[in-house]
Amino acid sequence: MKAEELKYRDIITIENLFHAWDEFKKEKRNKKDVQKFERHLEDNLFSLYEELNKKTYKHGTYQEFYVTDPKRRHIHKSNVRDRVLHHLLYKYLYELFDKHFIYDSYSCRKSKGTHKAVKRLKKMTRAVSLNYTGECWSLKCDIKKFFASVDHSILKELISRKVKDEEINWLINNVIDSFSSERGSGRGIPLGNLTSQIFSNVYLNELDQFVKHRLKMKHYLRYADDFLILSVNTKQHEDYLIAVNEFLEENLKLELHPKKTSARKLSWGIDFCGYIVLPHYTLPRTSTKRRILKKLMQGSDYQALQSYLGYVSHANSFNLAKRIKNLYWINC
Repeated sequence: MKAEELKYRDIITIENLFHAWDEFKKEKRNKKDVQKFERHLEDNLFSLYEELNKKTYKHGTYQEFYVTDPKRRHIHKSNVRDRVLHHLLYKYLYELFDKHFIYDSYSCRKSKGTHKAVKRLKKMTRAVSLNYTGECWSLKCDIKKFFASVDHSILKELISRKVKDEEINWLINNVIDSFSSERGSGRGIPLGNLTSQIFSNVYLNELDQFVKHRLKMKHYLRYADDFLILSVNTKQHEDYLIAVNEFLEENLKLELHPKKTSARKLSWGIDFCGYIVLPHYTLPRTSTKRRILKKLMQGSDYQALQSYLGYVSHANSFNLAKRIKNLYWINC
């Protein structure tokens, strides 16, 4: 059955809850809260099913902490029971919405991701610059405090355009309303919820559609709340910025980050998704390279080594890969 045809009772079945659990538990079996939930798995899932069936379910509170990756981020983690439900909803919402997103949206989508985004950027720069014989400029923008600024009422309205079942909307709204950011009641989605991934793409798809179909920008791509517009010169950049900012403020209650908007010439290097794209080749971001080398000097495990080598394998960095291997064996 297609996602558009599903009703509330089709989604909340006990079979779907067990499947959601199987998806959730991957690579989490060593976590104490997951182990505790699994000790009484059937009781816990049947209890969740009864709450959903009777519509007495209420999303729980969040555990707060910070991570640095390298930017400091405020994470809100829900309990295992709620995260199982997130997997259930995510599967339904992804199947319903993903086919309506533009091709060049790369965050949290199957067969997309940072490496595909960089590969696509390289293809676009080659097209705009006429195979590197002409000019190519990028206008890079970042949305200010995006996750903390998402307006609940707007998000609910966008979702209800596709989700017509009132009971499904009740459950989705339960998750949305479970969190409010420091920006006030009715604002924000938590970094840490799987559902926030699809919510953010639904929300920013409005921006994507505006840029592609109203501004008629052919060479545009977005990863999360960062996006790029490519052009042969900078003449229209100010017009683009004004139009995008007006759209964001009027339609999504968002604003561009004034300190994270920049124009870059391709020959200078375009910084996107952790890499620097230049004519004919791609380099790792300098700050990322320094961070990797610093961590290797302090000692890293084999899994970290493979992660670092995987990162540089997508750039023209033979010498850096060699240096990483040497530092690992010296300091391991």
